[in-house]
Amino acid sequence: MNDSSWGAPPNGGYWGPPDQGLAAGHAPAAPAGPAYDGQDAQQTRPMPLVPADVPPSGYGSGHQDDTRDRGTARPSGPLFRDEMPQEPMTPPSGAPQPPGQPEQPGPPQNQKKRAGRDLRAAIGVGVGLGSVIIASLFIVKAVFVGVVAVAVVVGLWELTSRLQERKAIKAPLVPLAVGGVAMVVAGYARGAEGAWVAMALTALAVLVWRMTDPPEGYLKDVTAGLFAAFYVPFLATFVAMMLTADDGPLRVFTFLLLTVVSDTGAYAVGWRFGTHKLAPRISPGKTREGLAGAVAFAMAAGALCMEFAIDGGTWWQGLLLGLAVAVSATLGDLGESMIKRDLGIKDMGTLLPGHGGIMDRLDSLLPTAPVVWLLLVIFVGAG
Repeated sequence: MNDSSWGAPPNGGYWGPPDQGLAAGHAPAAPAGPAYDGQDAQQTRPMPLVPADVPPSGYGSGHQDDTRDRGTARPSGPLFRDEMPQEPMTPPSGAPQPPGQPEQPGPPQNQKKRAGRDLRAAIGVGVGLGSVIIASLFIVKAVFVGVVAVAVVVGLWELTSRLQERKAIKAPLVPLAVGGVAMVVAGYARGAEGAWVAMALTALAVLVWRMTDPPEGYLKDVTAGLFAAFYVPFLATFVAMMLTADDGPLRVFTFLLLTVVSDTGAYAVGWRFGTHKLAPRISPGKTREGLAGAVAFAMAAGALCMEFAIDGGTWWQGLLLGLAVAVSATLGDLGESMIKRDLGIKDMGTLLPGHGGIMDRLDSLLPTAPVVWLLLVIFVGAG
C-alpha cells in the first residue's frame, strides 16, 4: 500500500515547506528572495486552523496546551501522515453526522457465517461419488476393489506431485502405483499376510527404482516413497480386507457411513457453535465443539449400525466403534493438515470441485480403516 492510499500529499505528506519547520511561539517565516515562486507554493499546504475552543487532536480534554495561549496552533500526531495509518472511523448508526456529509451506515448486524467451500459443488460431487461406491459395493465386490485401487493410484499421484513441486522430493511414482494396486488386490485375495508381502516388495521396488537417478537426494526420495506406500495403499488395504467377510459389504458401508457422519457432525456443530479452537496451529477451522459433534454423531450412527447391520453386533459395541471412528478421523484430518501446511498448500489437488483432491477426501478414511477393521474383528470376528 503506497503513501497516497492514506491521503498523504506530495513530498512525503509534510505540512509545510520542506526546508522550514515550526518554531514554538513563532509563525512560519516568510519566504525570502525570488527563489520563492509559484512552483514552490504548489508544493506546500497551509496549516489547518484550529478553533480556540477545541483542543488539538490527540490530547485529552484535561490537557492544557500552552501553544493556544500564544496564538500558535501546533499540529498533533506524527509529522508524516503515513507513519501511523489508521482506518477511517465510521460513526455508529443513528449518531449525528458532521455538517455537509451524508449519513454513514453503521456496522452490519448479525452477519451469517459462511462456509469456506462451494457447498453445492461439494454436495453434488459427494452424492456422485457415494452412488458409484455404493453401487459397486453391493453389486460386485471385485468392482469395488477396482474403485479402491483407482483411488489409491490417484492419491499417490497427487501426493508425489505435491512433494516434487513444493519440496523437490522425487518419490518414484511408478513402483508406488504398481505396488499400491498389488497391495489392495493382495489384501482382498490373501488377507493381512498378502498385504504385508506386497508392502515389503513395494518398498524394495522403491529402493531399486530410485537407483537409476544420481545419488543426490536418494535418502529423502526413498524415505518419502516408503511413507507414501504406507500412508496411502497400505492403509487402504484394510478396506479390501473388510470386504472379504460374509457381511463384508455391510462392514465397509458401516466404515464409510461412520466416517462421513463424523465429518458431517464436526462440520455442522463446529460451524454453528464452535468457539474454542482444537488445534489452531495445525487447522484453525477445527474446534472442540466440532469434535464433540463428531463424537456424538458417530456414536449414535455406530450404535444403529452395529445393532441392525452387523451380524452379531450390539449397540454398546457401536458406541465404542463410533467413538474410535470420530477420534481416528479427526487425527487423520489433522495429520494431512500438517502435511499441507508443511508443503504450503490448501488442497492436495483440484480433481473434485468443492472438495479439492482425492487425498483431501481420503484423509479421514485412511487412518480409520485399520481401526474399524480391528474393532470389528474383536467384536464379531473376521467373518
